[in-house]
Amino acid sequence: MPNSLMPTIPVALTIAGSDSGGGAGIQADLRTFAFHKVHGTSALTCITAQNTVGVNRVDALPPEAVAAQMEAVATDIGVQAAKTGMLLNQAIIATVAQQVEVLGLSNLVVDPVMVSRTGAQLIDDAAIATLRTALIPKATILTPNRYEAQILTGMEIQTLEEMQMAAQQIHQQGAKAVLVKGGGMAGNLRGVDVWFDGQQLEILQTATVDTLNTHGTGCTLSAAIAANLALGYPPLAATRAAKAYVTTALRYALAIGKGQGPVGHFFPLLKGE
Repeated sequence: MPNSLMPTIPVALTIAGSDSGGGAGIQADLRTFAFHKVHGTSALTCITAQNTVGVNRVDALPPEAVAAQMEAVATDIGVQAAKTGMLLNQAIIATVAQQVEVLGLSNLVVDPVMVSRTGAQLIDDAAIATLRTALIPKATILTPNRYEAQILTGMEIQTLEEMQMAAQQIHQQGAKAVLVKGGGMAGNLRGVDVWFDGQQLEILQTATVDTLNTHGTGCTLSAAIAANLALGYPPLAATRAAKAYVTTALRYALAIGKGQGPVGHFFPLLKGE
């Protein structure tokens, strides 16, 4: 069928690292895009040697290579939404922020991968500073976890009220909307997220899924938000739909490997549908 007769399909771009174990990073993002019937494109920032047990090696790509990938996609295929994941270092963060501006990328979901869900810092202070000043102000939606929100605000976050305060403080740093994620919270706050867009302060909660196989949930959530934005959903609706998707994917998480397996991105196939 000639291209002119093919139905148009939304396009989303993931700017993130490669997970050789297939549970997070661009692998999770592209599966999430495909689930939502959005064409997935990618700009790799780094290559990791990792599995369900841990990360053994990380190799950064040159910033020029990241920029070239973004340009190649945006200038030919076009991008309706984009998301960032692991950007790894200050040079790559600065390059991505510049390309977002130059290429006019909109509907940008920034997953500020600075600290793991267990509290381990993943990038250095200089990279965090550049993320804060150069990229966060360009975000349509920013999705920090508890520990990232603590870095961005300088406050301890242990209660729902503190999550709400953090969301409002981070919003002042330039992102159009902020989703403070409660995956690292304890007790009843586990999985409770707080949304603030300057007008609406919302508590977003879905059913808690009891599974150890949660690798890639942050990547998957931000990718699902981006996919829904590409489909034309308003930001809050895109976020609600993304949370519902991740919750169901957690119910069909994959018990693979010797450690923490990934969520079931393609759960309709796992259910036999």
